[in-house]
Amino acid sequence: MHMSTKIRYILRKSARGIFPLLCTLSGFAAGAQQLRLPAIFSDHMVLQQHAQLKVWGWAGPREGVKLVASWSRDTLHTYTDAFAEWQITLPTPSAGGPYQVTVFTKNSALIIHDVVIGEDWLCTGQSNMEFSASWRTMAHWQQDTATAHYPLIRFFHINNITAAFPQVTVAGKWEICTPRSMFGFSAAGYFFGRALYRKLREPIGLIESCWGGTPVEAWMPDSIFKAHLKLAQSARVLLPAPWCPMVPSVCFNAMIAPIVSFPVAGAIWYQGETNVANPGTYEEDFSRMIRSWRNAWGKSFPFYFVQIAPFNYGNRDSAALVREAQLATYRNVSHTGMVVTTDITVDTNNIHPIDKRDIGDRLANWALANNYHLPDISFSGPLYRDMQIRKSHIRIYFDFAGSGLQIKGDSLTCIQIAGKDRHFYPANAVIRDSVLEVYSPSVPHPVAVQFGFSNTARPNLYNIQGLPASPFRTDDWPVQ
Repeated sequence: MHMSTKIRYILRKSARGIFPLLCTLSGFAAGAQQLRLPAIFSDHMVLQQHAQLKVWGWAGPREGVKLVASWSRDTLHTYTDAFAEWQITLPTPSAGGPYQVTVFTKNSALIIHDVVIGEDWLCTGQSNMEFSASWRTMAHWQQDTATAHYPLIRFFHINNITAAFPQVTVAGKWEICTPRSMFGFSAAGYFFGRALYRKLREPIGLIESCWGGTPVEAWMPDSIFKAHLKLAQSARVLLPAPWCPMVPSVCFNAMIAPIVSFPVAGAIWYQGETNVANPGTYEEDFSRMIRSWRNAWGKSFPFYFVQIAPFNYGNRDSAALVREAQLATYRNVSHTGMVVTTDITVDTNNIHPIDKRDIGDRLANWALANNYHLPDISFSGPLYRDMQIRKSHIRIYFDFAGSGLQIKGDSLTCIQIAGKDRHFYPANAVIRDSVLEVYSPSVPHPVAVQFGFSNTARPNLYNIQGLPASPFRTDDWPVQ
């Protein structure tokens, strides 16, 4: 191999992580290396059931490595490569445990204790996913914290870190769910996991990888921006912040890429508030991010997300555009689901809705109904599907309204109607079974309806099951 080619090869390999590069370099200097594993393979871990788990790590170059899992009689073996890296594919059984996994070489051994098999979910996004009980001391948090004794719910919190290139390991550790560990873990993630456990009665692993204030661009691989100039240009409008990175790909590289070989059942996501700065590309960014993660894992896993809550951003209705993009993502990307939060926010001057219990439960209901196929679970409020003009009225049709619609209050709020002049007027609305009929004496020839289409709107339309309707608009006119 030509020397310059060798250098490029080493640099390319180093992009996979600083730690393995150090192992490689010290291996050349000092011979055989001590056996090592990434942090995600540690005591109390939850492994995804019925998966082909890739266990990887480091030892000496060309050193033999063996692995034994206590649920199997097989001894699996491989050799490290010239970079002191090794990988073994370990099939996992049905939910159960505890087990232990032993990895050993000629000179060293590692034993991972208290391993359980169940369902692993990735919990990710920005501060509303990062939000934990430690952020508030209200009475309902005290009760939830005090009762958080679930030995078969396990947490893995990934520390906030960035990287210019994709890494292969992260800083973090598995913890059993106790009042103490729950106190600092994602509240939405915890309530999601608790709801799953209460229904499934199987071990639940929750991997928290989130960072308050980060835009969607930080969680996308760099290859997307290289292939799509429009998205790269849109990312440039994001202003630097002292509390989080606003640079494309750096969170993906450091906090997602290292775990893409670790099988998960799916992902939950709560993010979008930062992208009110550039809502015009959010649907494409978000959709491509989801698909890129699925490609990285090699699995089209379910992806359930939270629509951003009403909040006074103090600018044009850019939050309404982000919600619209989130609804479009649900429509256009398979195996996704969306939780609406218009009824959860009580203070539109607080960007962090306190009620993470309902958010977690609603996310869980998407999974319980669609992944685990439990019957009689209502998992979505009405989502706009289509419209039909009937003389002076517009009829609005919804998904998830088959049992009927309801208005909580005397009349429907946050509903507007417009004619060809594009001037919107407050509208009246009546429910006819599962159809919403909208009209106004001020607009005899209507062409468009907007519902809850503002930063702070908290409309009062629900389905019979009590879940709120998502904001929407039927037009695609420019927002002033």
